[in-house]
Order: sequence, then C-alpha cells, then structure tokens
Amino acid sequence: MLDSDSVKTEKIYYEDAYAVHFTANVISSGGNSIVLDRTAFFPEEGGQSPDRGVIAGFPVVDVRIRDGYIHHVLEIPEGKRMPAEGDAVEGAIDWDHRFSNMQQHSGEHIFSGLVHTEFGFDNVGFHLSDREVTMDFNGVFPEGGLAMIEQKANEAIWSNIGTQISFLEGTEAREAEYRSKLELTGAVRVVTFPGIDACACCAPHVRRSGEIGCLAVVGSINYKGGTRVSILCGRRAMQLFAREHMLLIRTANFLTTSAENVPESTMRLKNENTSLKAALKSASIAAMEMKAAALPAGDHDACLFEENELTGKVMQETVNRMTEKISGYCGLFCGNDAEGYRFAVGSRKKDSREMAKILRERFGARGGGKPEMVQGSVHAAESEIKMLFD
Repeated sequence: MLDSDSVKTEKIYYEDAYAVHFTANVISSGGNSIVLDRTAFFPEEGGQSPDRGVIAGFPVVDVRIRDGYIHHVLEIPEGKRMPAEGDAVEGAIDWDHRFSNMQQHSGEHIFSGLVHTEFGFDNVGFHLSDREVTMDFNGVFPEGGLAMIEQKANEAIWSNIGTQISFLEGTEAREAEYRSKLELTGAVRVVTFPGIDACACCAPHVRRSGEIGCLAVVGSINYKGGTRVSILCGRRAMQLFAREHMLLIRTANFLTTSAENVPESTMRLKNENTSLKAALKSASIAAMEMKAAALPAGDHDACLFEENELTGKVMQETVNRMTEKISGYCGLFCGNDAEGYRFAVGSRKKDSREMAKILRERFGARGGGKPEMVQGSVHAAESEIKMLFD
C-alpha cells in the first residue's frame, strides 16, 4: 500500500537518460501493475509516450505517473506469478524506442526555441507518439518561415551542441529565463541547448545535439488561430526519406523518366488526362443526343442506358431533350448491373417523384427531386428497370 508520506519513485532517467538496465525493489503490487522504488522507465508525461521494455522478464505495456509514484503495467501470462511487494527485480528499457523518442524530443526543443526567438511564438501544445511529433504554436508562420526554421534547426543539430540539464529552485527558478507551458512550483528541471533554447522538461534528452541526426518538417496546418507543425527527427526522418525516395523511384520507373523529371511528366499526364476526359465528355454528349433523337415521339414512357460516366448536368440535359418529344416518364440510367446506376427521371406531364417512389419500393433506390425531375442511384438489373418503362 502506497503512503503519501513515503519516498516517491526515484527517476533514474532524470540523471542518466542512457541507463538501459537497472535493479529495484517492488514497493506496491496489485492487478497487473507494480510500483518500484526506482526506475529507468519514463512514464507518459508532458505529451510524450512512455518507454517500452521488460521488468522481471515481463513486457511493460504502459507506464503512468500518479502522485510522484511511477506505475508499470505488465503483461502477465496466465499461470505466471506477478512480482510482489518486497521483491527485488531487474528491468530493461527498449533502447531503440527510448533513443528515438530522445531524438524527437530534443529536436522539438531546438525547433521550438528557434521559433520563439525568430517569431515570438509560444509552443502551447506538444504530442510525441510512436508515429508522429506535433507542436502547436500560437501564431501563423510567414511564407518561407518554416523552411527557415528547419534549416536553422539542422545547423544547430550539426554543430553538436552539448546539452545542459539543471534543477532550479526558489529565487533562481523565478529569475531564470526558460520556456514552460505551465506555471511551475518547487524544483524545476530545465533542459538547455546553449544559444538555442532553455525549456522546463521532465523527459530524457540526448547528450549532444548531433545525436539528433537531422530534422524534417513533414507537415503544417492552421490550428486554433495558430499553426500545428509536424516534424520527424533522426532515424524516423531517415525512414521517411527512404520510403519517399522508394516511391519516387518507382514512379519514375513507371513514367520511364528520371526522378527529377517526375513532376513535369506527371503534370503532362494530368493535362493529357484532362483533355481526354473533355473529349470523352463531348463524345458522350453527342452520343446521348443521337440516342435521344432516335427515340420515337409520343405519349409513352422511355429510358436510355449508358455505361460511360456522365455528369449530372449532361444527364439532366439529355432527359430534358427526351421530354421535349415524349410525354411520359423519361429516364436515363448511367452505370452497369454490377456496380449500380445513377439515374435522372423527368416528365412534363407526370410527377417524376412517383417513379422515384416505385424505384425505391422495388429496388431500394435513393434520391429525390421535384415533379419535373428526380435524380438518385439504384442497384438493379437493366432488364428489371426497363420493365418499369415498357
């Protein structure tokens, strides 16, 4: 049972972010969660996902901090004994996962510090998961602003600045200049990249900026009057570069061109596709006009079917042409039996909504409109639909 007056969990990662293996004693155990007197596992805190690893041979699936105690949630196979209070255990963090998070978080500090210096924006939100890194700034970047910060951040990374971590209290903490999203009391842990940034932070960081490797801005959107920026650092950035390079090469091979000519070749294909669509549309309109003209005039119903894709406007115009010579229901169905049909049904003497009702009752059609014309979609066989117009 945890006592609020007892010593809280010692955070090994505070003093040594590179400690992978450690020993500790269990001070609380219940369900599938244990609390240790000391741990190297960083919990989910400050917008960052928790460490992974093992304790006493059991996978650690979650790490949370409550009232200064760090709770480790273990995956305990059926029939295995849960570590009990008083047990001595060995733990090991997943170093690859830890180091990846360190690269991202340290890169975020450098990026946010430069943003604050260059534009005066505050980082008001931060999220570091196993898949993404986002920062929310309370300002909108000018054109080219993000690219400039990205370049400066990489220059700071490559200059291999040594990281400084200090604990400030009392007057020193109140008078020191550092970034913080929260009003802090008591001792403040400040992570500093000299000349670039100083920020209150509880997470593990790299010893030197060069270990971050590189930083890439991978996206930005307007968010709550400011800007949400997505970045990737180090190994994650390199993995992204590798994936995108592979896609670029595949696209270049498909287009039988070089990688640098992919944009030009893609634009040419897009323009050709637009021209072909326009030509097909013109041909479809001409074909539908011919089909409509070939229908016999009279006081009867009629319908046409077309496999080629037609726009809603073309379908409406074709039905209007049909109603000029036919006084009954005039329908145009675009599609096929397998995928269904888009339809337009019109009449100058009858209420087209009645035909829509029949299509809905017989085949579950969707759509609606006015007495003069209805539009919608239906899944039915051409032969079944034609029977309604015979």
